[in-house]
Amino acid sequence: MGHLSIEIPEDVLEAMKLPPVEAAARLRTELALRLYEKRLLSFGKARKLSGKTRWEFHELLGEQGVQRTYDQEELEQDLDALRRLG
Repeated sequence: MGHLSIEIPEDVLEAMKLPPVEAAARLRTELALRLYEKRLLSFGKARKLSGKTRWEFHELLGEQGVQRTYDQEELEQDLDALRRLG
């Protein structure tokens, strides 16, 4: 599994005024929100990046005023879930 690391200058981290223990999680969440909003990531992938549950991420989208999209991948996942139930 690959990963990407980015360096953030110390002065930028300080300017965010977040406790160091919260900075990484907050940046992941903000990145997930913006990539989802710009339709560069699906809901599931953005949620995974954020580290939140499906419902937490859905609630966060509402709080941030990000319109929820429903794409083909999500439709297929929902249909698969329904088939497993039936």
